[in-house]
Amino acid sequence: MITVTVLKKDGEFNKIESRGHAGFAEKGQDIICAAVSALMVNAVNSIDTFTEDIIHVSSEEGYLSLEFIVGPSKDSKLLIDSLMLGLSQIQDSYDRAYLKVLVREV
Repeated sequence: MITVTVLKKDGEFNKIESRGHAGFAEKGQDIICAAVSALMVNAVNSIDTFTEDIIHVSSEEGYLSLEFIVGPSKDSKLLIDSLMLGLSQIQDSYDRAYLKVLVREV
């Protein structure tokens, strides 16, 4: 299962972590893993390209983390809202055994 954990501080996005593999299909055939990876990587690239926000990104096999060093700008909030919409739609369209999105206040 992929677990995406969204941490908010004072109601603002602070950190987003994606961890694990969906297990929906064999490696290279897993559409849920591919979709989540595409959404996460696109969010990171979009924030880096279209905003002035300072972010820290960490990635390795089955893991991607995006952390705002300074609170997110209005543009980044929109991009993260878009990410959350996509993740929620995947979670709702497939069995929650493959993707779980958690939002926590820290």
